[in-house]
Amino acid sequence: MRILYLGDVVGRAGRRAITERLQRLRDEWRLDFVVVNGENATGGMGLSGDHAKALLNAGADCVTLGDHAFDQKDMLQFIESEPRVLRPLNFARQAPGRGHRVFQDARGRKVLVAQVLGQVFMKRPFDDPFSAIDPVLRAHMRGGGVQASIVDMHCEATSEKMAMGHFCDGRASMVVGTHTHVPTADAQIMPGGTAYLSDAGMCGDYLSVIGMEKTEPMRRFVTGMGQARFTPALGETTLCGLYIETDDATGKATRLAMVREGGRLEQSAP
Repeated sequence: MRILYLGDVVGRAGRRAITERLQRLRDEWRLDFVVVNGENATGGMGLSGDHAKALLNAGADCVTLGDHAFDQKDMLQFIESEPRVLRPLNFARQAPGRGHRVFQDARGRKVLVAQVLGQVFMKRPFDDPFSAIDPVLRAHMRGGGVQASIVDMHCEATSEKMAMGHFCDGRASMVVGTHTHVPTADAQIMPGGTAYLSDAGMCGDYLSVIGMEKTEPMRRFVTGMGQARFTPALGETTLCGLYIETDDATGKATRLAMVREGGRLEQSAP
């Protein structure tokens, strides 16, 4: 199976890049399944129902959220009616929606997608992500009940992301980090056949401060005082993420490649 995971979509520029380019990439790379993290797609904070529909219509099979899952209030209702949008497993117990789901690709092969939030350096306390993901992976065995499984680890600390990679090695096909918007260079296939990347990066304008127009963040760093709201940068977008190929019989990752398509960053493709 050919799977593409794309990191945090930031604002209008990120949405436009997805809607204009994703279907072409699906065709050129013969992708079977695509996951997109959309939690910053609406104004840089959260995801609205309309923008979720746009990402799904553009070719995403699943959209994951994160700690900003419900910053756009209509997502509280929308997620209940759209099972292709997932919020973190270990979010508040009363939160609507769900944190994992088994999907099917066009050939009927089953793909588990799950998302968890880390705890280190996060602004709000969340439940333990390791105890949250463990029963899900036990219930949906890679190479057994599902042909592939994807874990989105949404958190700040690379150490916590790497620990999750090792925790899921041999049980997930892919563990990919999101949230920090900067792609890391540690893509690897772990000994148990799990593809791992600490951070997929963002789908946004990299002439920015993690996707935001640079003037206001720089002012706050230099002066310690804010003057305006953060607004997403609107320049040329780089689509960033991780591509993997898996073995249907075992669910193991057999090949991987970092993805940087368009925009300012050095290009990388399968």
